[in-house]
Amino acid sequence: MSALPELLAQLDATMADARLSDDERRVLVHTLREASPPEDGLRQLRNRAFDLVRARTADPEQLGLLKWLEGVVRSIDTGRSPDSGVAVQSQAFFSPGTACLQAIVHQLKTVRRSVDLCVFTLSDDRITAEILAAHRRGVAMRFISDNDKEFDRGSDVGQLRAAGIPVVVDRTDAHMHHKFAIFDGARLLNGSYNWTRSACEYNEENVVLSNDPSLVRRFADEFDTLWKELQASR
Repeated sequence: MSALPELLAQLDATMADARLSDDERRVLVHTLREASPPEDGLRQLRNRAFDLVRARTADPEQLGLLKWLEGVVRSIDTGRSPDSGVAVQSQAFFSPGTACLQAIVHQLKTVRRSVDLCVFTLSDDRITAEILAAHRRGVAMRFISDNDKEFDRGSDVGQLRAAGIPVVVDRTDAHMHHKFAIFDGARLLNGSYNWTRSACEYNEENVVLSNDPSLVRRFADEFDTLWKELQASR
């Protein structure tokens, strides 16, 4: 989204005096209407607005109110009806066999703007190669994984970090056991399928691909929450 940097800069500028004037509001609305950003762009703007306020809030009681407001906004976003212009489509894939692998690889080959990856383990070199290829194309990426699998034999997490892809790892005693990915803020891939060769060749696994806006928003919010928590705990 080419207009996103301009919109983010406008938000930053309006925070200078901690008030949104009528003129600033009109300019922001005009830019939004002209840009017509996708859902992932709107989500980034909402997150930046909350981050700006959070950075200026020191009072614990006020922080509690901010978290309440953030929760309400997320609930409204998640609970609203799917966009009328979006024809919801979903597909299911199963292993053993290459169906799940091909679904993942196809999304990585065709993604244009952004990928958020949240997987317990990554050791299938075929998937890793496509992640790195998308990164080289300039696709914005974030990667979350679990510490118990980070240094497993065959783990490719180090390759992603070495390539410059932002990586955070859950180092708690519990497992970050998710296996989902969000492509261009518009498509969700989720299921039991571990991103390993064993899952492809031997295991009974599944992957579901959907563009349902309400599902995409819910998982995108969960990714953002995990990302912030794990970054803060490093």
